[in-house]
Amino acid sequence: MMYFYDENFMLPLSHDEVVHGKSPMLYKMPGDEWQKFANLRALYTYMWTHPGGRLLFMGNEFGQTSEWNYKSELDWFLLQYPGHTGVQKCVADLNGLLKKSPALYENQFNMYGFEWIDLNHAAETVIVYKRKGKEEGNELLVILNLTPVPRWDWQIELRGKIFTKEIFNSDAKEYWGNGTVYNPEIRQEVLDKKENTSRLTINLPPLSGIILA
Repeated sequence: MMYFYDENFMLPLSHDEVVHGKSPMLYKMPGDEWQKFANLRALYTYMWTHPGGRLLFMGNEFGQTSEWNYKSELDWFLLQYPGHTGVQKCVADLNGLLKKSPALYENQFNMYGFEWIDLNHAAETVIVYKRKGKEEGNELLVILNLTPVPRWDWQIELRGKIFTKEIFNSDAKEYWGNGTVYNPEIRQEVLDKKENTSRLTINLPPLSGIILA
């Protein structure tokens, strides 16, 4: 983050990360089986909403369970299990969101496309930032809850845009998440019209990333 405005860079999780005893991406994640999948989906949410180009090595997109082996094909049989198809759909939907959201690519290599909102909750490991496009109001709000604890009625103070819709939730049932913590309505109240500040109250699923528009 100190130098990313000075170069056009990639964010790779390359073949070198999943060979020579380093473990596949899924098994780098802590926790039980469900938590490993949830952590992986949260990681990909962070990766896709962070500035920079995204690059996964083959098999990472569906949670390969063995290290890469050039002598054999990928473990496609894993797609019979819901955890793996869930990761695959999560990545596909993140790709779709990237394609249709200028906030995620228009300013990805300059200072106007990213803004930290909340880095003051290290104990709870909740991180909040904005991604911004070139047009005023073309913004997305990204909220990561990186512990296995749901956060109900979590409050975030913001300046600028009023967000109205949850457009992505990595804990959704179709991704093999719990699907029980989400935000059908966004609660955001104006604090000061002159200063253009507001307070957002939101529910955060465990080990997840959500995106508001």
